[in-house]
Amino acid sequence: MAEVTAALVKELREKTGAGMMDCKKALNQTDGDLEAAVDWLRKAGLAAVAKKAGRVAAEGLVAVAAAGTRGAVIEVNAETDFVARNEQFQAFVRAAAQIALEMGGDMEAIIAARLPSGATVGEELSTLVATIGENMTLRRAAGISVDKGVVSSYVHNATGEGLGRIGVLVGLESEGDPEKLAAFGRQLAMHVAAAAPQWTDVSEVSADALDRERAILSEQARASGKPDDIIAKMVEGRLRKFYEEVVLLDQVFVIDGESRVREAVEAAGKDAGASIKLVGFVRFALGEGIERKQADFAAEVAAAAKG
Repeated sequence: MAEVTAALVKELREKTGAGMMDCKKALNQTDGDLEAAVDWLRKAGLAAVAKKAGRVAAEGLVAVAAAGTRGAVIEVNAETDFVARNEQFQAFVRAAAQIALEMGGDMEAIIAARLPSGATVGEELSTLVATIGENMTLRRAAGISVDKGVVSSYVHNATGEGLGRIGVLVGLESEGDPEKLAAFGRQLAMHVAAAAPQWTDVSEVSADALDRERAILSEQARASGKPDDIIAKMVEGRLRKFYEEVVLLDQVFVIDGESRVREAVEAAGKDAGASIKLVGFVRFALGEGIERKQADFAAEVAAAAKG
């Protein structure tokens, strides 16, 4: 049997728009013959997604799943928000989130995992594309776990249990009261959804981001015409403001609007009976970073007229 390489699977995916696991299976079934694999997919009804694969999928759903010390969040995209209200699509996303919880957010493992129906997640997604008639992609997944404590979740703009447009996980490590930890964790997850921090602690801010911000602030400060030593102090003062905007522990806690998140964590630890360590967070906002195509209505009309 010919070797089925990753490059060959990639080429078949680009040619047919079918899922990765389907392409691998087709190549195995046809001894690595690319054209025969295309025919195999077409016969199986899986290459029907080819024309849809080029369309932008920026809608869909974000789903969260949490159980004690573990949590996962996943994003599945579709072309229109209409699909997000489809019960079949919602059931698939919810099931995928549960598998993500088991797999710790490992995307390859999620796609290859089998659903109760017997189909893999990748196969079921291809079936949905063919059934519903829109391009869909399982875009990303992530997981958080703690040794002791809780992983709390929150979904904003919820369309169903654990489904919505923004999904958040927060990991709290502590030996405190589990119920109090869970209640505070949910408040913190709500804060993350609203404030959209980029990092948990100042020490996590990347050197590139810091250099970029420092360069911008230095240029702004120089416009004041002040001496270099004063400019340096101005830059450091403005960097503190930058941290307050993008670092979770330095942000003002939206629940009370007064204390910093680090102070809220300390207070919650006293209430729970043991100190709390904020291990980290994950925040998925539906479609963020996806470039949406801008419709040119005039061009569409002209093309239709020519047709």
